[in-house]
Amino acid sequence: MKTSSQLVQDPSADTRSDYPKRTLSVAIIGFGTVGSSVARILIEHAPAGLRLTHILNRNFERKRGDWVPANVRWTDKIDEVLASDADIIVELIGGLDPAGDWIRRALKGSKSVVTANKQLIARSGAELISLASENGQHIAFGASVAGGIPVISGLQEGLAGDQLLKLCGILNGTCNYILSRIETAGISFEEALREAQKLGFAEADPTEDVEGVDARAKLTILASAGLRVSIKHSDIPARSISMLEPIDFEYAKLLDSTIRQISRAEKSNGQLLASVEPMLVHRSSPLASVEGGQNLVMSTGKFGGETVFAGHGAGGHPTAVAVVSDLISILRSRQVNGVALQEQGIEEVPVSADFTSRHYLRFVVKDEPGIIASLAQILCRAGINIDSVFQKPGHPRSHLPFVITLEPCPVTLVTESLLHISKLPFMVQPCVALPILD
Repeated sequence: MKTSSQLVQDPSADTRSDYPKRTLSVAIIGFGTVGSSVARILIEHAPAGLRLTHILNRNFERKRGDWVPANVRWTDKIDEVLASDADIIVELIGGLDPAGDWIRRALKGSKSVVTANKQLIARSGAELISLASENGQHIAFGASVAGGIPVISGLQEGLAGDQLLKLCGILNGTCNYILSRIETAGISFEEALREAQKLGFAEADPTEDVEGVDARAKLTILASAGLRVSIKHSDIPARSISMLEPIDFEYAKLLDSTIRQISRAEKSNGQLLASVEPMLVHRSSPLASVEGGQNLVMSTGKFGGETVFAGHGAGGHPTAVAVVSDLISILRSRQVNGVALQEQGIEEVPVSADFTSRHYLRFVVKDEPGIIASLAQILCRAGINIDSVFQKPGHPRSHLPFVITLEPCPVTLVTESLLHISKLPFMVQPCVALPILD
């Protein structure tokens, strides 16, 4: 079977990857933070065999810089770029449209594509790889997950000899920054979000980040690349971090843990267990020490055990490094990012979030006798055992927070029990329920 990593070549041709036969021309679409960083690398530290020839951006006159050579063509017309002699299109505008249409047109027009577009790849990656293969081109998307961390190529190439079973990681720097600030400064989610926006860590509309949509797209790509499963991004449940309060970090500390937005996927009995949600993470885990815009991905293999990929998951320079690395992979005719989406052995599997784990339940109640007994009765009926109960002093009886941790049990049992608990008259606000990552 021919995959997108294979070029149609004369078998007698010199295929030494370090000596490309000709220079490949590169056109950048989108000259924002990442696009300008890619341009700087291609201009100031150009890999042999790559040459920047075109930059496309709206209102490009405002973007011109003296450091860009005069022979680089600036334009705001996609048709001009697609009709040019550029060999590779670097798409950095993001979103589904018009990026998806432009990428398809480029591939059909005998141009390879490098993109950092996670939402597009999560939804249409297999289709685009197939289109690239049909036209003898490549599509590379190593920058779509974890910025400058070479996790996709690491999973597909570096760990190709293993059978990967689990992936778990922190894939969104915005959420990581917000949660770190709630923990260290004792401020509310709303305050931490405003601070993140002011400092440029969060967008004006942070919905995709805080609701887990961004991380879900990245997890979809990683599951395809590493676990060799074909799934719809929308099948992965994603939960918001907005319900978390400083009190949750106080209780997490009592459990020698912290709270992070965790993306995880695991093969289990013919299905994929997957979710993106805030979880309690023990201080001994590498995930607990990830701060700010850093990302971390842990893979677990049947033979090789645990492997950790960590580094800067966002920012212009780290992401630009991933983009240029993809350009070099295409130049060397061994592009690997995305091959797994089309290779034989990819399974289409159902997705479930019904992990079995310990759980943290934080209640806020109007104090009265028999509260613990009422909760224990509902949990007992579901076959759930209580592990511990914590109550910090100093809170009013009309708005009293306390925590119950549960012994390992399926998520579905906890969810069903909380539906019954929500109807109890002493409940002041909905329970905050978090899995505990063991």
